Amino acid sequence: MLADIKGLSKHFTEDSLRAYLAERSTRGDGGCLIIRGYGSRSGVHQKVAGRAWAHIAAYVVFVGGYDPDLDVAQSCGVKDCIEPTHLRQATRTETSRARRQRPVCRQGHPRELDDATGRYRRGCRVCNRDAQRRWRERQAEEVARARTGLRPSGT
Repeated sequence: MLADIKGLSKHFTEDSLRAYLAERSTRGDGGCLIIRGYGSRSGVHQKVAGRAWAHIAAYVVFVGGYDPDLDVAQSCGVKDCIEPTHLRQATRTETSRARRQRPVCRQGHPRELDDATGRYRRGCRVCNRDAQRRWRERQAEEVARARTGLRPSGT
């Protein structure tokens, strides 16, 4: 069963992996069991025990019945949670459908709904318009530089 976990260090047994995960985790708000992996960032999927994903390793040792063809998802939505009651296996389609799109772009502009799909548009119109304006300005500067370089210097 542990051999199905990609990146897991070979020296772990189920009992030692269970103890290792319990040692590196703390109880958080909402009943989540938050793991601290190798990285310093919180709120993201964590890697532990070699290069294995913590939520997959926790599913294998705490829940059991792991199918490597399915994804392991957290029902609580907290990516660094390894609470066994919050972990479930789902297809790739289910996990990607469950992802929530943000209603604003990276710059904070409101995103529009696409009439064809009913989802938010991938690109923000305001950011796209600004990027096109900057591109046109750069192109105009290049043309102006090229034109000044071609004029004879005596006139």
